[in-house]
Amino acid sequence: MNPRALIVDDELSVQKLFNTILGPEGFAVDCASDTLNAKAYLAAIPYDIIFVDLHLGDEKGTDLLQQIFTFDPHAQVVLMTAQPSIDSSIEATRFGAIDYLTKPFDTRQVIATTRRAVRNKRLLEENVRYWRNLDAIFQSVSEAIILVDKDIKLLQFNTVASQFCGYCQSDINTPLVEISNICEGSCRRVIREVLTDGNLHHLNRIECQKQDGTKRVVSLTVSPVNDEKGVLIGAVSVIRDESAVVFLEKQLHRQSGFGGIIGKNAAMQRLYTLIEALADVQTTVLINGESGVGKELVAAALHHQGARRGKAFIKVNCSALSEPLLESELFGHVRGAFTGAISNKIGRFQKADGGTIFLDEIGDISPVMQMRLLRVLQENEFERVGDSATIKVNVRVIAATNQDLAEKVRLGTFRHDLFYRLNVVRLIIPPLRDRRDDIPLLVSHFLDKFSRKFSKQIKAADQEVTGLFQIYSWPGNIRELGHVIEHASVLTTSTLLSRDVLPQDFLNAVTSPSPGTVHNVLPAAPAMSFEDALRTTGGNKAKAARLLGVSRSTIYNKLNG
Repeated sequence: MNPRALIVDDELSVQKLFNTILGPEGFAVDCASDTLNAKAYLAAIPYDIIFVDLHLGDEKGTDLLQQIFTFDPHAQVVLMTAQPSIDSSIEATRFGAIDYLTKPFDTRQVIATTRRAVRNKRLLEENVRYWRNLDAIFQSVSEAIILVDKDIKLLQFNTVASQFCGYCQSDINTPLVEISNICEGSCRRVIREVLTDGNLHHLNRIECQKQDGTKRVVSLTVSPVNDEKGVLIGAVSVIRDESAVVFLEKQLHRQSGFGGIIGKNAAMQRLYTLIEALADVQTTVLINGESGVGKELVAAALHHQGARRGKAFIKVNCSALSEPLLESELFGHVRGAFTGAISNKIGRFQKADGGTIFLDEIGDISPVMQMRLLRVLQENEFERVGDSATIKVNVRVIAATNQDLAEKVRLGTFRHDLFYRLNVVRLIIPPLRDRRDDIPLLVSHFLDKFSRKFSKQIKAADQEVTGLFQIYSWPGNIRELGHVIEHASVLTTSTLLSRDVLPQDFLNAVTSPSPGTVHNVLPAAPAMSFEDALRTTGGNKAKAARLLGVSRSTIYNKLNG
């Protein structure tokens, strides 16, 4: 399209002159003799340049000049006058005119001014389009974007940042530290670090609290912003909400395990849900389950999934220590408290302050220790052995036992008030025999673990071993399964675990009926001769002995006999 010019002058000779000058330059020229006519043109058509006479009869051109920019904020306006003065020149500039021409006109000056005005208008319009496109991109991205200057004043933010951080337009040019919000300020801290060292910083999957109080998991990247000379002038922060991804990952992970616990059985899925629900609840939890089911793993998951995960997780096996030693371990002692107390010692409860203490095999503690533990649970305080000073602690207690504490209360060997304090919430871990569908998953886990430990390439257990694992009652639960696979992993030279590398005790148990047990009986295998065993094992006498279930000396005696 041809550029357009509007001439606002009450002299027809001036209007004709501009047509004569600008017509050959390719301009479409419109002329107005007063401000009313000029405003009608301005309302209908956008102009590349507007020439306005300073005196329009009884009107002032500067009055029109102020109104032109309401029609077009990027208008290129040139004031004209036959009576130039410094005051009028200053006034023209103050109201936004790009030039000031004196009558009579120099044709070359008019053309030069016009060409410059058109270039300026095109650049301004291009710049506006560029920033509109950039802002459209800026506003459409799913990440929150925050731009600050070198003084950490907020310069710009997108819609997501407004929703996420609560910023509004009135916050522009305000230092971030003065903007009220309820987050922990991780973004602001990292921005300060970037503006200090000039390097890119990244925080992966931190917890962030939105303006509405909702907690989210976000990843944060803050980059320095430099000018064309490389001077640091600000920083841009990009916040990516990864809550949905983390949730999906947890759901996918929970299909086969949770917090280090392996299992996809329906009972285990319910256990995972309970762990999640209890992780941030600071109440005492009692974990019940047979030996070897993974009570410590459940306790660790409760700690590491909750708000105390950044604090200490202290473990105590109550059955492994005598009463005096257990008392000293739990509460500490002062020098000289008893024979051998040559220095002060901090107890496990004090070490766990702010975190979690896990009391395993709680059913084995003595009545005296039960009484001391009850006080800690009730009052959150204790004294070290040999000391009268009271120590206050903030500790979450998780206890575990393979015993029936309710029965011990009935028998009078366990305090009922301590039982009720411990048994606020109870988690019951099913034995392995009740979750046999998890055995393949556990076998795969242990094979991977011991393959790496012993630098072997063990892929799986063969069909016969898998069958043995499925019919055995596993009185030692997952711990026993792990020991069996570790034993077999040490002995095997194959990529498949076979029967001949399994522990003899396990084979004896799985092939021999136990009183009252029907699910661990394996039909006896057909008898194998010594020759068949040696042939099967390629002449390896030790393997042949294991295959036959006899000692190596028996093989040698048979061969020498």
